Amino acid sequence: MKENIFDVLMYLFENYMEDEIEILPDSDLVKTELLEAGFEQPEVNKAFDWLESLSLQNAIHPSVTPTFRIFCPEEKLKLNLEAINFIMFLEHKGILNPTNREIVIDRAMALEGEEISMEKLKWIVLMILLSQPDEEMAFSRMEDIVYDLVPTYLN
Repeated sequence: MKENIFDVLMYLFENYMEDEIEILPDSDLVKTELLEAGFEQPEVNKAFDWLESLSLQNAIHPSVTPTFRIFCPEEKLKLNLEAINFIMFLEHKGILNPTNREIVIDRAMALEGEEISMEKLKWIVLMILLSQPDEEMAFSRMEDIVYDLVPTYLN
């Protein structure tokens, strides 16, 4: 089975994260289930590392002053202009705050060897918002964008 880290993350999101406060009940049990579902051990381990790094990001406190973001060359290679504009759009609309924006960029960059399509970026943002405390409204607005319930320009 040729799956990547993002596919493992999507499986986890759809089966464990979406309706639960606790991200993963028993990681060994979940890893076994993922392997039985056909995912490869290296991708499963990398997905868990990705989630663990995400949980460490919760210690970052949001900035109260306006911020300005310049993307480095490595980020521009990983995130195309459409993706960068989308991140800035989400921040402008209040769906992402500067701290969450940085977490989104960090987690996108952590998906080594993967091209970040707009669809993947939307799901990354959704996973980030789900993992952050007090972001229910932003999560709901982003969920509408991911599931195409409203046109992006109306958010």
